Amino acid sequence: MDQLSIVADTADDASHIGRQVTGIFTTQSYLRDRLPKAKPGKYTIVDIDLANKTHLSDLRQWLERRPKGGKVIFAVERGVRREAVQAYAVGATEVVDRPVEGKALLLKLFGDIGSMFGDDALAAMNSEDGVSKGGDALRGIFLSAVSGVPVDLATIDAAGQAVVAHIEQEGLVRWIDTVRHHHSQTYQHCLLVTGIAVTFGRQLGFSETDKRKLAFAGLLHDIGKAKIPLAILEKPAPLDAAEVEVMKQHPLLGYETLQNMQGIDPDMLDMVVHHHEYLDGSGYPHALDARQLSDLVRMMTIADVFGALIERRSYKEPMPGEQAYQILEDMGPKLDKDLLREFRPISRVKTR
Repeated sequence: MDQLSIVADTADDASHIGRQVTGIFTTQSYLRDRLPKAKPGKYTIVDIDLANKTHLSDLRQWLERRPKGGKVIFAVERGVRREAVQAYAVGATEVVDRPVEGKALLLKLFGDIGSMFGDDALAAMNSEDGVSKGGDALRGIFLSAVSGVPVDLATIDAAGQAVVAHIEQEGLVRWIDTVRHHHSQTYQHCLLVTGIAVTFGRQLGFSETDKRKLAFAGLLHDIGKAKIPLAILEKPAPLDAAEVEVMKQHPLLGYETLQNMQGIDPDMLDMVVHHHEYLDGSGYPHALDARQLSDLVRMMTIADVFGALIERRSYKEPMPGEQAYQILEDMGPKLDKDLLREFRPISRVKTR
């Protein structure tokens, strides 16, 4: 998890900001007159009275030591232009209205994709440990993609373990009912696919280790969507033809994000870049055929298509499982018939 440095006039002001980013950043707070010797990190938020000139010179010099590409957000009074001008003079890269609100701060730090992390309906569901940890891992995955830092493999693995435990104890129906509360279409889809993939592995008698591998892949498989414009990614209507072509870039974008990262299992890269490939060669991005597609990729493709069909969107009701399965069957040579037959019992779960 990335660290956010907070510089404030009072501990209460710093605590308020820290609460806005709980679960997204670890935070380290400093008073304006007690700046650390260490240089700033990648992300800093400053909430001070700019009319008080004391220590502004020290703060400016400290902020000048930030790393290349580092972001410094100053809180200013709404509509007070002189405060914004002064903030930029001291070292701000962006300003945000006071009092600092989490969603606005994330938008400044990460652009449009940051809005996906706010108002998370699942955050309060502490009893749903697998869902909560899965959502936290997804947030970290997308933040890593947009900020250019490596994904936290240990966090994803721990979340995968929690997802497997949740599915084992509560079953897929409870998982589906819970994740459909998420305000983000993208998060809902990723969590649905993760639960479906784990359930598929369970149906096939996979070991605990292999089920965790499927959970890991489910959480990671759509990381490339972090690079898709939010207007397309979260559009509350069907995509038009041009938007579909943009969306089809996400497997390659995901692969490019992960390919040079140490510790990534090659199977994960394979599932990230090829989960939209079909056995008859009609998929994307590489038009591979059956000879080139692993069983894990074939499983993830089935889980991904089924998840898309049963998810709830603002413009459509979720499709019943049996109807969704019929569509999978109608895809004929595109999907692995043997695996699809094994998937049949999963499709019978109540999905609406």
